[in-house]
Amino acid sequence: MENLEQSVRVAVGAATLAGDLTVPAEARGVVVFAHGSGSGRHSPRNRVVAQGLVEGGLATLLIDLLTAAEEEVDLQTRHLRFDIDLLAGRLVGTTDWLRDNPDTASLRVGYFGSSTGAGAALVAATERPDRVGAVVSRGGRPDLAREVLPRVRAPTLLIVGALDSPVLELNRDALAAMEAEVELEVVPGASHLFEEPGKLEVVTGLARDWFGRHLGGSNDL
Repeated sequence: MENLEQSVRVAVGAATLAGDLTVPAEARGVVVFAHGSGSGRHSPRNRVVAQGLVEGGLATLLIDLLTAAEEEVDLQTRHLRFDIDLLAGRLVGTTDWLRDNPDTASLRVGYFGSSTGAGAALVAATERPDRVGAVVSRGGRPDLAREVLPRVRAPTLLIVGALDSPVLELNRDALAAMEAEVELEVVPGASHLFEEPGKLEVVTGLARDWFGRHLGGSNDL
């Protein structure tokens, strides 16, 4: 069977968010992408990862957590991308939308967060602990969720490039602060954006394995 692919509009409060949903046959879970600073659903790096997850039997939702008008403001001020409460609230609303959407209602939810989006994903995971089954952070800023880290229940994989020294230290601190199942994977020879040849494929494989392990089965909650 072919994958179900559709553009969606997700209403969260007064905002309407644009997203791209892909659901393979017999999906084992659905992964929401929480994009990082100045990025959105068209991010080529996240689209590479999303394609790998779909090939592994996982549904994906690439969504803009800011509206078009908010993105215009953020390009000038750069402050909304660091508004973790706003971004986390948008993720929570998206998670509730997936519960109500017939194509994804039975699927456990995972978050794939990049940069500041990873901080928002960890905060959102504490708001919907019974629905969010796993979190993967790529070059993420878990320090932006510092206050809630001990309350995160979702198994969390922190992926950081070995050359990304400042972010690596932040992730090591998060590793020590978290009480849920958590692992830190340091990718040799990779920088913050994993632009080096083959490094993004490593990220994709790690994420696919993590989500495949923790999102299997249906969500009847």
